Amino acid sequence: MDRRSLIKKGAVAAGAFIAVKATGKDSSALAGEKKFRWKMVTSWPPSFPILQTGVERFAKRVGELSKGRLTIQVYAGGELVPPLGVFDAVSSGSVECGHSAAYYWAGKCNAAQWFTSIPFGLDAQGMNAWFYFGNGLKLWEEVYSRFNLVPRPAGNTGVQMGGWFNKKIEKMADFKGLKMRIPGIGGKVIGKAGGAVTLLPAGEIYTSLERGVIDATEWIGPFHDIRMGFYKVAKYYYGPGWHEPGSTLELIVNKKAYEALPLDLKMAVDTAAAELNIQMLSEFETKNAMALRELKKEKKIQILRFPDPVLEGLRKLSEQTISEMAQKDALSKKVNEDFQKFKKGLAPWNKITEKAYYDFML
Repeated sequence: MDRRSLIKKGAVAAGAFIAVKATGKDSSALAGEKKFRWKMVTSWPPSFPILQTGVERFAKRVGELSKGRLTIQVYAGGELVPPLGVFDAVSSGSVECGHSAAYYWAGKCNAAQWFTSIPFGLDAQGMNAWFYFGNGLKLWEEVYSRFNLVPRPAGNTGVQMGGWFNKKIEKMADFKGLKMRIPGIGGKVIGKAGGAVTLLPAGEIYTSLERGVIDATEWIGPFHDIRMGFYKVAKYYYGPGWHEPGSTLELIVNKKAYEALPLDLKMAVDTAAAELNIQMLSEFETKNAMALRELKKEKKIQILRFPDPVLEGLRKLSEQTISEMAQKDALSKKVNEDFQKFKKGLAPWNKITEKAYYDFML
């Protein structure tokens, strides 16, 4: 090595060291490693607690883990694309990533629904087990690959509430003619029970319920439902959320954008998504419990449980509907068979542990 090369290398190293001391940033980024700037769209309103704020925390975390080599600008629903335009925007590559719920894309990809939640399916703990140590994530990647998407679990609502209603649900016949906002396979079950189902983004639900466009709606749980104001325009709050016992939220990344990342930045994205998956569920559990107390004590809302005959009727219709949906295409059948097998395998363990514990405690 000649003297000129040695001096040049020494100058670069010294400059990088000074930059790290001054800024706290990794020298590799300053020494010429490529930086990536991504756009991220979501299905959630601006500043929407837990969902949109969680996504913003995810973007910040990616920046930290990558030491500034991958930065993500987050856009709420409607700021760059419509709330339900996330899938198409990421698939086409007009943005690099998005956050939403897979069952919103049932019209584009029937098999996607199993990766959010299905009626009387797995809870959050079961969904995570299926994704991380079963075949769930592998199947999800297979289903989304034809849309140029890489999926990752990135949040879970836990068991949801059954919804807000302006009339009591005491028997299955009460669903006939009911206009309800409810997505996914749960919506198809309500339709089979005689209801009229619609899919609305978050920002349109309150006014639709207030104006009588819909008679009932489900959303998530007490924490958000209070902030959405549903208690002002609906009389009865029902549980449990038979339709969504453990709703996984998704990070979707354009496949070309993901593959363009070096390995360590892919790991940063995956790690931040896994962190968000845990954090979001934990935040939902904590804040829903607090908000339930507020609904009972301060808002004086009637919180009701669906009668057993209604739940049994919904379960029978759910089994029929899921079976029908699974027969629509080979991938849906493959995903459903694996899902049901995994659920059946967990059941004996869940019965003698968590169910036995909660039956005693509660």
